[in-house]
Amino acid sequence: MHAARSRGRNTRQLVHEVLRSRIVGLELAPGSAVSENDLAAELGVSRTPVRESLILLADEGLVDIYPQMGTFISRIRERDVASAQFIREALECAALRDAVGKATARDVAELRVLLTAQEEADAQSDMAGFFQLDEQFHQRLMAVSGHASAWPVVSQAKAQLDRARRLSLPLTQQMSLLIGQHREVVDLLEDGDLDRADGALRSHLRLVFSDVEKIRAKHPELFSDQDAPLRPRRESPRRAAARED
Repeated sequence: MHAARSRGRNTRQLVHEVLRSRIVGLELAPGSAVSENDLAAELGVSRTPVRESLILLADEGLVDIYPQMGTFISRIRERDVASAQFIREALECAALRDAVGKATARDVAELRVLLTAQEEADAQSDMAGFFQLDEQFHQRLMAVSGHASAWPVVSQAKAQLDRARRLSLPLTQQMSLLIGQHREVVDLLEDGDLDRADGALRSHLRLVFSDVEKIRAKHPELFSDQDAPLRPRRESPRRAAARED
């Protein structure tokens, strides 16, 4: 964190990035409690940037803060997933439509390099590597259209999607399917087929909805049906002891 601070990024930004990455990467599981003191000690910072970062994460729907009770990693709410998907599809598909007819041979070649790297990650069962390459692919695809500056909006919106997708991949084992869909989009982009390229990308992005159903069936404890944050309950010592027995 010290090297990054020297490049002009403040402590709160760094703490926010670290915590957000851990939440999206499921190192901090949905429903789990977090401690400002523990995080501050671990990251070597004061409680202030940790507290400020948690407030920002609460604004993003990734953290639920309950006065007098504590702070918890939010459970996945399907309505949030749907809203994030709406934003992502609207921006990425609009960008793709601008990219068709504008993509150069170099643009297509760079996208195909990423596809090859994704295939290598699949062969090695490297899910973490694949997620990073998937991110680079979609970011590069948006850049081809000339709308690279819109990517941070997509990235922030899709945090809920990314949590669901990271849960789904080990369960569905579909890296090869996703790579095939990526390849289809690139092929249609190269051919200049606007309508089919748009349809292929929309189908690809909407795959998350069927994935969420599968994840929820296997891990219902990670989801919340409520639009509002699901308030955790405190147990009395007697009830907790009885449950453990």
